[in-house]
Amino acid sequence: MQIRVPREITETAASVGAAKATLTVNSLPRLMLSSCLAGAFIALGGILSLMVGFGFPGLNAANPSLQKLLSGCMFPIGLILVVTLGAELFTGNNALLIPSYMKGSHNFATVLRNWVLVYVGNFIGAIAFTYIMVYACGLTAGEPYHSAIIAVAKAKVSMSWLTVFIKGIGANWCVCLAVWLALSGKTFFEKALGCWLPVMAFVVLGYEHSIANMFFIPLGMMEGAEISAAEAIWVNLIPATLGNIVGGALLVGAVNAYLHEIRK
Repeated sequence: MQIRVPREITETAASVGAAKATLTVNSLPRLMLSSCLAGAFIALGGILSLMVGFGFPGLNAANPSLQKLLSGCMFPIGLILVVTLGAELFTGNNALLIPSYMKGSHNFATVLRNWVLVYVGNFIGAIAFTYIMVYACGLTAGEPYHSAIIAVAKAKVSMSWLTVFIKGIGANWCVCLAVWLALSGKTFFEKALGCWLPVMAFVVLGYEHSIANMFFIPLGMMEGAEISAAEAIWVNLIPATLGNIVGGALLVGAVNAYLHEIRK
């Protein structure tokens, strides 16, 4: 298995980031469609992780870590699809546009524009998938899934703002490390394995991923969780999003660009 060395990975990330910046400036329809697809891919990983992770209540009761492990094994399909098919994911782009920015390929206004537009597209894709392909299909109408998604959604808005922020850092540190590992490989197997390991880790550890939460919390609300939109946004999505930016942009994008001297 011939993989890229760390400097080559970061140089590849800079090239990918520059291409994403060009797409942001030159083709808004393509950017938004790709962003919607990424949101749907992450929601697909979310429902798969829910169905498998909570599908064995008897076993889970006797083995407290089993549900987390099963969910963690299933969720990475979302990032695997994003990376393999080149979709636009906000959390991945938090890291990918930083080396290209530090190299001088584009300005920071383009970085912010990409993040905002992709975030909106991810939200649209995640919500559309959640309503049409999950709620309207009745995938979580029966037990144990109905109670499980309500409990998951409530748990995500029961933490303090600071806790969600810190967990957001952890989540996107793992996700962007997964992107970096995927960039190290050239075959599908290498890319999929690179995505799978760190993403499984963040799910098992219970970190907070803003785009995933665009699936989990709205679905819980659809199934009857007593959570207001304002509560979901302020208590979870905002701190998770800010934490994701720190975890991706600083701990992965900026750190690796500095370590491997990716600059003007």
